[in-house]
Amino acid sequence: MITSPRRARMSFLDRWLAAWILLAMVAGLLIGRLVPAVEPFLSAMEIGDISVPIALGLLVMMYPPLAKVRYDKAVEITSDRRLMVVSVVLNWVVGPAFMFLLAWTFLPDEPELRTGLIIVGLARCIAMVLIWSDLSCGDREATAVLVAINSVFQVIMFGVLGWFYLQVLPSWLGLESVAAEFSFWAIITSVLVFLGVPLLAGVLSRVLGEKFKGREWYEQKYLPAVSPLALVGLLYTIVLLFALQGDQITQNPWTVARLALPLLSYFVGMFFISLLVSKIAGMNYARSASVSFTAAGNNFELAIAVAIGTFGASSGQALAGTIGPLIEVPVLVGLVYVMLWLGPKLFPSDPTAPRPDQHIPTQATV
Repeated sequence: MITSPRRARMSFLDRWLAAWILLAMVAGLLIGRLVPAVEPFLSAMEIGDISVPIALGLLVMMYPPLAKVRYDKAVEITSDRRLMVVSVVLNWVVGPAFMFLLAWTFLPDEPELRTGLIIVGLARCIAMVLIWSDLSCGDREATAVLVAINSVFQVIMFGVLGWFYLQVLPSWLGLESVAAEFSFWAIITSVLVFLGVPLLAGVLSRVLGEKFKGREWYEQKYLPAVSPLALVGLLYTIVLLFALQGDQITQNPWTVARLALPLLSYFVGMFFISLLVSKIAGMNYARSASVSFTAAGNNFELAIAVAIGTFGASSGQALAGTIGPLIEVPVLVGLVYVMLWLGPKLFPSDPTAPRPDQHIPTQATV
């Protein structure tokens, strides 16, 4: 039996997570500005619309939390109708509608940026939410199941909702509509690469590790050894994202600021709406954290790929998609700390909530 993760001691790297992320952002901006050849070099390393260097970072980042999941609990979690219904409604009804409202409120005179934001709102999170949920002591198994459900809905609903929010609803409201054809294969590719590959690796690790070495070895030896890869992959990905967008950020500060306001409102608003709904629905701390971060995060890889494939790499839609993760990452890191602070107050008698006198686990601990 392993020690409870909520009593594990934080490593030096984990304790200063916010500082490392800030440094990674600054390093990426400096690299993008001081080494101009980096952007064309990274942009050239693409297969289809997927940047290979960024994809590698995301796969490394996602593997440890998926390797930690107890997949034998999946059936139990999917039978929780309350969890399933709340998550689906928040992700596929509330989230897109909220982003539509914010896009038209903050950018009524910028159709390209507005369309890009709406696309971001349609791309539900299937990647980094695993990191945020794990850092906040969320329910790993529930998060993995919700991410899988999001991936299925993404394939089925992305094009339908894009048509509704860009053409049908604006027409009903007397607003300007936008014609857009979304690539079905871009959606499939995003799901297969950014969820399918690390999910398969996580399942095989769990099954083969327990079969040949036993659960005790797997959870006490193997997982602590691979857990730091999540932080390494996260920081690496942040550096690349900011290096690629350094010129856009520094040359278009007003545009970035205009995009930052609705994005900030969206991430914070969706998080607290989801937390409140989860609490009212009677969920415990761990599952409330999973639902809140799953609903607040977005699949920026898909949003960027769809915007570029539909409107072009130099379009305002593509700029809105690329600014999305630059706002999302620091905001959701901050919300991890907010969740850890709120946990004991909102869930005072809940054993899944972190206690003020306990060390908080992160990716480098089991």
